Amino acid sequence: MEKQTFEISGMSCAACSTSIEKNVRAMPGVKRADVNLLANRMTVEYETDRVTENTIIRKVEATGYGAAALHPEKSEPKAEAGHNLFVGEAQQLKQRLTLSVIFLIPLMWISMGHMLGLPLPNWLHGAENALAFSFSQFLLTLPIVFINRKFFTSGFKALWNRSPNMDSLVAIGATASLIYGIYAVYQIGWGLGHGDFARLNRFSMNLYFESAGTILTLITVGKYLEARSK
Repeated sequence: MEKQTFEISGMSCAACSTSIEKNVRAMPGVKRADVNLLANRMTVEYETDRVTENTIIRKVEATGYGAAALHPEKSEPKAEAGHNLFVGEAQQLKQRLTLSVIFLIPLMWISMGHMLGLPLPNWLHGAENALAFSFSQFLLTLPIVFINRKFFTSGFKALWNRSPNMDSLVAIGATASLIYGIYAVYQIGWGLGHGDFARLNRFSMNLYFESAGTILTLITVGKYLEARSK
């Protein structure tokens, strides 16, 4: 019987740690698996003749997260590496947040500025420019989606493994907003081409691209603050 500690990456909520524990504990030869969400660590007791470090790591990775074994003889360098991991995560999230806000501000201005009395350029104003109005929002949303693509890779992978987490909720919500927004753009194009201005006006006011951008950006704020606290 051996007891080993692993460093876990990619966890975002209690559902993540629960999912990892459940999957690792189900492995033949594993007697105990405990995950510390705050410290990003997992302690596993297992039978060496039935399971190895590498198989445990592969199981964690298959669940949608990252893992690396920590060895006692290298505890101090690993502790320093763990500190650097938190610092690096915070810096990465700060960069993601900054870039997301850069694209979110014009997106919100175009989509909701008129509600606050903010002027729009002539080429974005009026029913005749509805296609440019909607497509501009789509183009501003795409970079935010790409910058925060980790939500989708992690969230849908966890969903595929029947262990949904917070990233899964974010990915589903943002994806639904994007798909409906794209559908609305096609409806606007149909309305312009057929002179159906009632359809055009209805879908111009119901794009929801800004919802996808806002969801991704606000959750990134939370993740950045969490990384800073760690």
